[in-house]
Amino acid sequence: MSARSYDLVHRTTYEYAQPVTDSYGRTTMTPRDLPDQRVVATSLTIDPEPADTGRHVDWFGNTTTYFGVTRAHTRLVVTSRSTLEVSRVAPPRDALPDVGWRAVARSVTTADLGVLRTDAAGVVELREAVLPSAHVRFVDEVRDWAAPSFTEERPLADVVVDLVHRIRTELTYRSGSTTVHTTQAQLLAQGAGVCQDFAHLMIAALRVHGVPARYASGYIETRPRPGRPKLRGADASHAWVSVWLPGHGWLDADPTNDQLVDDRYVVLGWGRDYHDVPPLRGVIFTEGGGATPRVEVDLVPSGSEPFV
Repeated sequence: MSARSYDLVHRTTYEYAQPVTDSYGRTTMTPRDLPDQRVVATSLTIDPEPADTGRHVDWFGNTTTYFGVTRAHTRLVVTSRSTLEVSRVAPPRDALPDVGWRAVARSVTTADLGVLRTDAAGVVELREAVLPSAHVRFVDEVRDWAAPSFTEERPLADVVVDLVHRIRTELTYRSGSTTVHTTQAQLLAQGAGVCQDFAHLMIAALRVHGVPARYASGYIETRPRPGRPKLRGADASHAWVSVWLPGHGWLDADPTNDQLVDDRYVVLGWGRDYHDVPPLRGVIFTEGGGATPRVEVDLVPSGSEPFV
């Protein structure tokens, strides 16, 4: 299968009512180089030009960039541009191993390398991926909601397929219905959220049953309705889930869209939850208040019309 080539632009703009004397930020806006995702070119620009920048690879292998703007400004623009080739294929169910979820959970506890199909360093990573984290908590509401998916000795691959389907059908996608601080219990109570919430819920459901899962951050190519043009800047960052499936590796699944991840997705990075991989976070020094960012994202096939 040939790779799909994409041009990606992610621009975040802050406009302040009062001058900001200093802005310090950290971005995770550089896509990862992976066996099924090749970064052909990438750049990050910050306006105003920072007095200081630094690039760092974090614990999870994500590329982060730190910057400090130390002259007065009323507007801050951070723009990432990349060209990528993606060859990722969503595996059919009959190509996935039938290892049971209980066997996986038990093997993480006992560090059974034979069942987990990994090495000692991999066990450390997997044990971290079954712990609660800043945005993933083990509560009765999640345990009770998830229980029907975790029937006795069910293959883990079937658990994953069932969870993404249940989240897609039982919950409603509603932009603006939650915040970064919304808990899984609150999400289940109100029945609506966004991709970040759905990813956190699925991760919590897996981890509370002892199955390693991590949060993936990136983008998905969107297509306009037939006969309608693709709107510039109308794409958005996206979130999904990676589950450790022995004999396959990390299996990526998107509960927002009820599907496994394929070549329409671009991976920025991963971590325990959103807290580890926000596209942009930072602090400002000003006499005025903060500002709500304006985010514009375009993920288009290479050679398409100019974008943001």
